[in-house]
Amino acid sequence: MTADRLELAIVVPTFNERANVPVLIARLDAALTGIRWEAIVVDDDSPDGTADAARDLARADARVRVIQRIGRRGLSSACIEGMCATAAPLVAVIDGDLQHDETLLPAMLGALHDDPRLDLAIGSRFVAGGGTGEWDRDRVAKSAFATRLARRVLKADLTDPMSGFFMVRTAVVRAIVPDLSAIGFKILLDIMTTSPRPLAFVELPYTFRVRTAGESKLDHVVAMEYLIALYDRMFGRFVPVRFAMFSAIGALGAALHLSTVWLFFRAIGTSFLLATIIATMTAMTFNFCLNNALTYRDRRLKGWRPLLDGWMSFCVVCSVGAVANIGIAAFVHDVRQGAWAASALIGVLVGAVWNYALSSRFTWGRY
Repeated sequence: MTADRLELAIVVPTFNERANVPVLIARLDAALTGIRWEAIVVDDDSPDGTADAARDLARADARVRVIQRIGRRGLSSACIEGMCATAAPLVAVIDGDLQHDETLLPAMLGALHDDPRLDLAIGSRFVAGGGTGEWDRDRVAKSAFATRLARRVLKADLTDPMSGFFMVRTAVVRAIVPDLSAIGFKILLDIMTTSPRPLAFVELPYTFRVRTAGESKLDHVVAMEYLIALYDRMFGRFVPVRFAMFSAIGALGAALHLSTVWLFFRAIGTSFLLATIIATMTAMTFNFCLNNALTYRDRRLKGWRPLLDGWMSFCVVCSVGAVANIGIAAFVHDVRQGAWAASALIGVLVGAVWNYALSSRFTWGRY
């Protein structure tokens, strides 16, 4: 009976990996001979039908399971859902793009079996024997910079904190799930920095492969998410990361507002009222689009109707927030005569909190 027990779960977070999923499952089957395993494909509702392709595999192979997430996106949160969905004592995370070396999984499993003190076995590109494959200089430099940043928040001397290929004891993850940020695409960094105790790990070398099908997910937004995740670990307990992003975008919107007023009023020569109206609508639209892409990326509105409804509700919320800003600032100024700067700052803060709270509920919380 013991021999039939599930030993290992492999979580495969996917987005538009329809062509790669069948190949990966076949490779896992070849690499994990003699091991009782299951693969959990966690798909963020890929438009290319990745979830359907995984379900086709699951009908023929009971070791394959599928979680199709609707209205949620993000590699870290997908990994967390997959890791919590298994009864296996050990769980591995491997990308669905075939760039990780699945033949390393038995060695990871063996390392954790042989030493009960270990919490993690991590695939590393930067220990002896590992490599980055055919990366160009630019990508190597960016990875090195990101690694240096990660070391500032880590509690361990890890050579490859950016690795997305690792195996962990499921009990370790379950114990810290409520405190994981689930931000960005580096779940290993999230786990290592969330744990209340230093996690014992071993790094095993592998060479990063070149993607052969599909498109890379590495874009500027992903890089921004990584910086956001680092901020959350360093300062998130003081100022929540989503509010910090919302406020930073609001500051950019204020600068755009002033620039637009100058352009239309001083440079073009329109009336001040018209310039202000144009500037207000421009800044609100800018703030809405940037918040939709970054601050609320996991709840991003798509399609013309949700976007139009979201934009309209955001404008209404911000308009009420502006009234609250002015009213509070005027009240504080009347109470504390002459403290105009402090009064204005308090008004701005109240307006920002109002806009953040209501837009979270009525703009990005309805879909």
